[in-house]
Amino acid sequence: MMDRRHMSYFLTGVCLLFQLQAALAAACGHPGGALVPHTWNGKSYGCKCYFGDECWPAANEWNTLNTTVGGNLAVLVPPESACHTFFNGTLGTIATYDAAKCAVVTANYPREQWINDQDATLMWKYFTNSTCVPTTDPSTPCTPGYYGTYVIRATEKEHIKAGIDFARRKNLRLIVRNTGHDFMGRSTGWGALVINTHGFQDVKFVKNWSGPGGYSGSAVTIGAGVQGRALLRQAVAQDPPVTVVTGECPTVGIAGGFVQGGGHGPLTTIFGFAADNALSFDVVTASGEFVTADTQTNPDLFWGLKGGGPSSYGVVVSASFKTFAELPSAGATLYINSTLTTNTTLFWEGVRIFHSRANYFVDNGLYVYFSVGPGSLRVRPFVAFNQTAAQLEAVLAPLRADLTAAGVPFYSAPAGQYATFFDLYLDLFEDESAGPPTLTSGWAFGRVDIDNNNDGIIEAFKTAISPRADLLNQGYMVGHLFGAGHNSQPAGISATNPRFRAASDLLLYLLPLPADATLAQKADIQDLLTNTVDRAMKDAGPNGCAYVNEADPYQEDWQNHFWGPSVYPRLQSLKKTWDSDGVFYALSTPGTEQWDVIEDGTRLCKRL
Repeated sequence: MMDRRHMSYFLTGVCLLFQLQAALAAACGHPGGALVPHTWNGKSYGCKCYFGDECWPAANEWNTLNTTVGGNLAVLVPPESACHTFFNGTLGTIATYDAAKCAVVTANYPREQWINDQDATLMWKYFTNSTCVPTTDPSTPCTPGYYGTYVIRATEKEHIKAGIDFARRKNLRLIVRNTGHDFMGRSTGWGALVINTHGFQDVKFVKNWSGPGGYSGSAVTIGAGVQGRALLRQAVAQDPPVTVVTGECPTVGIAGGFVQGGGHGPLTTIFGFAADNALSFDVVTASGEFVTADTQTNPDLFWGLKGGGPSSYGVVVSASFKTFAELPSAGATLYINSTLTTNTTLFWEGVRIFHSRANYFVDNGLYVYFSVGPGSLRVRPFVAFNQTAAQLEAVLAPLRADLTAAGVPFYSAPAGQYATFFDLYLDLFEDESAGPPTLTSGWAFGRVDIDNNNDGIIEAFKTAISPRADLLNQGYMVGHLFGAGHNSQPAGISATNPRFRAASDLLLYLLPLPADATLAQKADIQDLLTNTVDRAMKDAGPNGCAYVNEADPYQEDWQNHFWGPSVYPRLQSLKKTWDSDGVFYALSTPGTEQWDVIEDGTRLCKRL
């Protein structure tokens, strides 16, 4: 029996799950390791091991694993199940309704930090299958959807090693989950063993980095679970204050998928990607080894962890990054919306004028975060690190003049002056809300495309907002203007796509789905996203690329769109070196070409 002190919800019911598992596994639990033969739609596969297969570990083996990880193994019971009479889990059915807990879940469900702090919940629900959500009708079904079966709440690197070793020996699907800030479903997987790294919260600043690589400035070493705003808060409290390249969203985990995908944020125009500023990683590999990766030790792995794809080569326990002097900064906002004009033509002219100056903004050292919805352009904020409000006003003056000359009504308050970038960050950046099911994609527009085809890009924007007649004004976009190529990082310092450095706008676009969307509806919207909206963006920006962490994972030729022909072959080779058996899997990452998730999003299998 598992130690119930470490169960988060419904302790009695979870114990019943173990009893049920023990009964079912008594006849079939034995050591695994080999892929399980399987046929789907006439094709032959070798699959990971799942509950019900003969290879599935017996209850005593799970109990042994629980002992090894200090009682931190739990059956994965979604917190939303508190609003339902029963949770019909992979291992059996338990009673779960608890009115008080349901009220807590319902109140916190849109709050990103609460989502991040759970065992496996995701910020955006599409890849969970939304089969267990808060409700006022407890009789509605609650099933795992695409969640895992067990979770290790890791607090020590030995817990991570134990999970990796167990998954490798037993041929289980393994998921690495940090914060659940995930557009692409890489932090969840049906029937998997999940390793949650959110508990690694150590932070250590040094004034002089003494490690390899030729860098001797200030630095910080952080645990895998440390998030952006928390890190910036500690950084500004140093003497003297410093800052770090983090994401725009305050709850992104910096040492996880963020840096492993490249990592862009409000300081990227000045200091480059997070991957450019990484100094060292401590990693648990697919073979269960503890290794360091830096410029001298395992330099191939070090390079690959800097933008080469999340959950691909090992599990990061901690990472070290350069820090920089915190400096006064300026910020501003601009809005065009229906309170100012309902003239659609005039509105899109405003968007066109704004976006035509993307390269200009970046060339003047700015980062700009904006969103476009039906009849709404919201630029919040313009960020001018190490600039005064007067300097920012001078940069924005031509934009305001162009809008005024075109007769586009807008609201733009005078630029504000902030004592530090962190003060600006707290004032002008906003928490994101955990969202309903949406399909998300993205495209980074190259500088040359913005210069030569801005009008075409705006037409692609219109396609994203209204991709077809039955979805008029249903789309939404979020843009990030930055220029990683403006800092002096040498070529090839990280595994990010070279085209990403020549881009000035990373645009994300979303299409909604019903919470109870059928497989046919999902396939329809995915086809629309890939073959209509993605196609429009790529046609308008042929010199651009897709960002590893924020794009359509089902697009054709994702290898070149994510990494490019000069980078991807090296990453394929790296995958073979560090994870030849496919212990780690994340959708559309290097070396996964032979792997499919079959049976309507459930079993992870290798094509034979």
